[in-house]
Amino acid sequence: MTTIKRLPPGQHPTSGFPTLHYGPIPGFNPATWDFRIWGAVEEPIVWTWDQILDLPRVKVNLDLHCVTTWSKFGTEWEGISPKMLVEQGVIKPSPEARFVMQHAEHGYTTNLPLSVFLQENFLIATHYNGQPLTPEHGYPLRGVTGSIPGQTDLKDVYLWKGAKWLRGLEFMARDQFGFWEANGYHNEGDVWMEQRT
Repeated sequence: MTTIKRLPPGQHPTSGFPTLHYGPIPGFNPATWDFRIWGAVEEPIVWTWDQILDLPRVKVNLDLHCVTTWSKFGTEWEGISPKMLVEQGVIKPSPEARFVMQHAEHGYTTNLPLSVFLQENFLIATHYNGQPLTPEHGYPLRGVTGSIPGQTDLKDVYLWKGAKWLRGLEFMARDQFGFWEANGYHNEGDVWMEQRT
């Protein structure tokens, strides 16, 4: 029987859920909040919070890996699958789209190749472990990425590659550094290759 390795090199397991972020926790007003999708797409989109809540949701179980060396196994997330929205034609990337920049509150950004953004292990999350996200974990909306236990065909990246307090997605033909990438973090952030800086 083969054992699937779940702890990447340089990581240690935690039973807690540390909260790390750049900037203060923002407020949220559902009456004025919106979510934008633009750039290399056939049709730009602006969604209200009510429209976000009407989108189909999925659940995914992820092992999370933070660049600060902690890993948390078996977390359950619920939210919007970008992969599903693209497959259903809700979001229509242009043929030249190759990358996605996540834009969050306070001007925070983080980038991903489109191929990684559209994997099953990336979610635009609204819920964690059956409850709405808490403010310190990104309420009302965050990008989350991790490892799906047993699936070895997906690229697994560190948790910073999913932005808390997400406000928009910019599809791009060319890659650009996000906040931490421009400040010395590795541009790809592969957990199994320890691509930290």
